[in-house]
Amino acid sequence: MTGGEAPDPYVRLGRLATRVSRLWLGTVNFSGRVADDDALRLLDEALDRGINCVDTADIYGWRVHKGHTEELVGRWLARGGGRRDRVVLATKVGGEMSDRANDGGLSARHIVAACEQSLRRLGVECIDLYQMHHIDRAAPWDEVWQAMDLLVASGKVCYVGSSNFAGWHIAEAQASAHRRNSLGLASEQCLYNLAVRHAELEVLPAAHHHGLAAIAWSPLHGGLLSGVLAKLRSGTAVKSAQGRAQTLLPSLRGAIEEYEDFCRGIGQHPAEVGLSWVLSRPHVTGAVIGPRTVEHLDSALRAARLTLGDAELAALDRIFPPVGRGGPAPEAWAA
Repeated sequence: MTGGEAPDPYVRLGRLATRVSRLWLGTVNFSGRVADDDALRLLDEALDRGINCVDTADIYGWRVHKGHTEELVGRWLARGGGRRDRVVLATKVGGEMSDRANDGGLSARHIVAACEQSLRRLGVECIDLYQMHHIDRAAPWDEVWQAMDLLVASGKVCYVGSSNFAGWHIAEAQASAHRRNSLGLASEQCLYNLAVRHAELEVLPAAHHHGLAAIAWSPLHGGLLSGVLAKLRSGTAVKSAQGRAQTLLPSLRGAIEEYEDFCRGIGQHPAEVGLSWVLSRPHVTGAVIGPRTVEHLDSALRAARLTLGDAELAALDRIFPPVGRGGPAPEAWAA
């Protein structure tokens, strides 16, 4: 196990030429769990430390109002200082923005209108990576690509990505794009961490086969892999005491106890081990982190420099076995 400097902190966005940092600054905790002033500071600190990807979504900020986080990122970019030129800006479309008809999903009408609204909130002329937040079974791919091709041709979007897609969704999307002589998907952002490894079955292989960058979101499963048991004992659990971490903890308590013991044994923090493991996985381009403090940010950067040895990786596979044969598919079949 080593912790030296990485030779190059940037990698290609899948098969494409744009270079991205292996850590992406996620903004889902902004505008609720992170005060706006602290969020602006985190954005600056991340950029100064070499993180050049900022990932948001049109629905983020819902604790204030949907769109608030894009507005916050827009205020940050408007401060100048080369921020826009240095950042690969990613946002998402597809979430329900209101209870009005056609104000969500992936209809051509909504994609185009939502992009215009995101551009306005972000205060930019072009979104570098425009990601479909979820699959929309009601939207045929010809309709989706008609809208996306229009946005790309008009210079409002550079690349199109997906999030939370199954492997066969990726294959369908790429086949449809190729029929239109379109570039297709640049990336897939999927849930992936030591505790939830289903993406290994189809999503990661499909992304690799089609040349997509694979970006893991929730690499610590909402704090489950960041030392949750120790935090609960000390009364310091915040995010790890709720949401995804709280839901999965009862069924994985034994494994989490063994995991935290293992991390103590090798002298590393669980959060850094869990993130380092994700970044070590074959065909994983990067991971979206959601720091709430500069200390969390620095911990993630240490994890990016940490290299786990074969013995450590084997031990982690024993604690959290790969899904392997017969596991649940990325998307349950629905008639």
